[in-house]
Amino acid sequence: MSELRYDGQTVVVTGAGGGLGKAYATFFGGRGANVVVNDLGGSFKGEGQSSKAADVVVDEIRAAGGKAVANYDSVENGERIIETAIREFGRIDILINNAGILRDVSFKNMTDADWDLTIKVHVKGAYKCARAAWPHFRKQKYGRVINTASAAGLFGSFGQCNYSAAKLAQVGFTETLAKEGFKYNIICNVIAPIAASRMTQTVMPPDILENLKPDWVVPLVAVLVHPSNTRETGSIFEVGGGHIAKLRWERAKGALLKTGPTLTPGAVLKKWDGVNDFSEPQYPNGVADFMTLLEEAQKLGDNDPGEHLDFTGKVALITGAGAGLGRSYALLFAKHGASVVVNDLMNPDDVVQEIQKNGGKAVGNKASAEDGDAVVKAAIDAFGRVDIVVNNAGILRDKAFANMEDQMWDQVIAVHLRGTYKVTKAAWPYFLKQKYGRVINTTSTSGIYGNFGQANYAAAKLGILGFSRALAREGAKYNIYVNTIAPNAGTNMTRNIMPEEMVQAFKPEQVAPIVVALSSDRVPKPPTGGLFEVGSGWHARTRWQRSGGHGFPVDVKLTPEAVLKAWKDIINFDDGRADHPEDAQDGLKSIMKNMQNRSGGANGKKQASANQEILDNIEKAKKAKAQGTEFTYDDRDVILYNLGVGAKRTELPLVYENSDSFQVLPTFGVIPQFGASIPWNMDDVMPNFSPMMLLHGEQYLEIRKFPIPTAAKLVNVPKLIEVVDKGNAAIMFSGTTTKDANTGEDIFYNEVAVFVRGSGGFGGPTKGTERGAATAVHKPPQRQPDSTVEEKTTEEQAALYRLNGDRNPLHIDPEFSKVGGFKTPILHGLCFFGISGKHVYQTYGPFKNIKVRFAGTVVPGQTLRTEMWKEGNTVIFQTKVVETGKLCIAAAGAELMGRKGSKL
Repeated sequence: MSELRYDGQTVVVTGAGGGLGKAYATFFGGRGANVVVNDLGGSFKGEGQSSKAADVVVDEIRAAGGKAVANYDSVENGERIIETAIREFGRIDILINNAGILRDVSFKNMTDADWDLTIKVHVKGAYKCARAAWPHFRKQKYGRVINTASAAGLFGSFGQCNYSAAKLAQVGFTETLAKEGFKYNIICNVIAPIAASRMTQTVMPPDILENLKPDWVVPLVAVLVHPSNTRETGSIFEVGGGHIAKLRWERAKGALLKTGPTLTPGAVLKKWDGVNDFSEPQYPNGVADFMTLLEEAQKLGDNDPGEHLDFTGKVALITGAGAGLGRSYALLFAKHGASVVVNDLMNPDDVVQEIQKNGGKAVGNKASAEDGDAVVKAAIDAFGRVDIVVNNAGILRDKAFANMEDQMWDQVIAVHLRGTYKVTKAAWPYFLKQKYGRVINTTSTSGIYGNFGQANYAAAKLGILGFSRALAREGAKYNIYVNTIAPNAGTNMTRNIMPEEMVQAFKPEQVAPIVVALSSDRVPKPPTGGLFEVGSGWHARTRWQRSGGHGFPVDVKLTPEAVLKAWKDIINFDDGRADHPEDAQDGLKSIMKNMQNRSGGANGKKQASANQEILDNIEKAKKAKAQGTEFTYDDRDVILYNLGVGAKRTELPLVYENSDSFQVLPTFGVIPQFGASIPWNMDDVMPNFSPMMLLHGEQYLEIRKFPIPTAAKLVNVPKLIEVVDKGNAAIMFSGTTTKDANTGEDIFYNEVAVFVRGSGGFGGPTKGTERGAATAVHKPPQRQPDSTVEEKTTEEQAALYRLNGDRNPLHIDPEFSKVGGFKTPILHGLCFFGISGKHVYQTYGPFKNIKVRFAGTVVPGQTLRTEMWKEGNTVIFQTKVVETGKLCIAAAGAELMGRKGSKL
């Protein structure tokens, strides 16, 4: 296949100073394109500014013979970025909206600044750049746009409500641009990349980041923006780690109920299985045929009313409730016993009087949804609580994208997306306090599928869905449920886009019952995080479907040509491999699985002959000298470590710096080596290396200075000892000497053995060298233990221990631990190593070295039992998890110093 080229074309890449953006820029620069390297030069949190990041990339492209210029503007000023392309190269052909920031924080602690800046950079920035490029695209009848979503947007992510909203907004925006641009040969797609960058460094451990290089994302983008792609537009792709798949919306057959008085919330719940019936799914790109559905609904017999839902004592707040859908919701909640806050910027009073006339309780609130605090205050002032929030307020500012003005964009985003955020944010503290809350947010089929002339509305409405999905994850454990509806109804807002007969036929009363049903306690599991299309008596859940996609070998450089060759597999939904991802773990599943995909086969069988390059690299790495990495600690760090391995407040020598015998537990010696810079690359010394295949097998620690200083400035010097070839795997042994930075005196020495599946067969030694205590395997004697110590870990043990330096989310984030195959976050191996070492120390006194083999996992809250046998000057021990009876540490031993230490 001939190489895909971009000669004479101009590519604009935002956020191109590093990570994925840099990878795009250098690729296109190497394939003949003129490149505008845009980067503000700020931090991943959006702070600061510098021209250096963009300049470095430009210099790199030019040094390789390419053409590039830098631009340092914020994406908010997209017109300046596009002007740079026109001024320097005379045209713009490809726009890659890549710039982004993270402001991760739980919703209860999120500030307006966290929200606003994230939306401004991602949503407004993508709009401004695309809007500035659009006239040029239309004039030349050619353009290619890539917008950037994420798994957080597609599925919702805990602690990322702002980011999830911003990223799913990209999907609705892209789908609309694709529809508007197609007749002008403007192709627009959106990707959800999993790639290592400054942004992901805070949420993924280094070993996984290593195998999620941006190079795996670039080839897909290269195919999508090439002139040869004239059909694939408005599409969503998940990409990273060598795997590419396409996503599309799948709509359930749904439940159709007769419209009219018997269409009640109870009747909808009675048909809930039908609402979620995907046995005959649709794969739409637009709104359902509601007129036909209405005609069919009217032919049905009366509905089974089901259970009557009673909201007595509950307070429902509905925004935009002065007319249309909001009025219908308010009346139905009041009919079912709820006290209702009727919010409307124009006239809430008529609806309040209507409710009161019917014997219900209601108050009015005249305020914009953007003033969420005032809206919620009305509920608290009137009724002392708020239980249900229905975010319904909205406006339309429809206009073809070529004619859209910034004010039209800003107003729609502010009312819909920011208004939904502000009202929910104001209600959230009350929900948390009472451990109860129901939120119904309003998206639109214009957002889900895109719609001509509604780029602003589509972005806002799908942003609301991303927000809802993230919020559903944060609220679930507090009995706060969040669902999203896409209603079809004739209202004053839709009167200018629907024929009058449709406005009259599509009554809001046909939507209200599912809103009340979803706000009840009767929704079957899962009761939160759903998306439902509704109208004309029809109710249907909508979800993602993902193609089986294609996995490329992770040990072979991926090219656009290889992606193009596998295109039919990538977009194939009909070969039996398609699935329905519901969360970020599902989203990562295929990518993580593909990390075992090797060109030589996943089983990593031993190669027939020696890999001389690997063998030479090992020898070179063994001779490499590390510069040394500093580590400073004081009594605070000592106390933190001691607490992390279970020290109690009564054990003053471990937790009180002014104790006469204040001391460092010996196993603290493993801490300074964290973060030490190694002078070799893992890829170079093992074939097919994947961090996902790595297991921490053994740990050896020597204490070379005793007593251990309670504060010191240290230098860590790592070295490669050897790599052992086990055929299907490799074992790498590395050692780190920790010295006093001032005196040069040795303090600690660590050896670590890591077992790497799939990295053997390179012709190396099949057996490691004997190095005394460092490689000793201690077999427990055939008798009852001489001493046993049991200790129950706390639920907070992992959270506390990770503050010693290893911030791997596997030990704190339940979403991430599921990716690793664990139902809940697990305890760091070096934490229960430290607890076991403490048991030996407290029972037999100081030891000069300790060696363990990791044999299993520990969940915080489980009980550890260390069984010890004293054989001469060595304590042989093993540690079991009492609840399971399984070993977590085996074949372990500690060589005593020969004198009894004080028991603690």
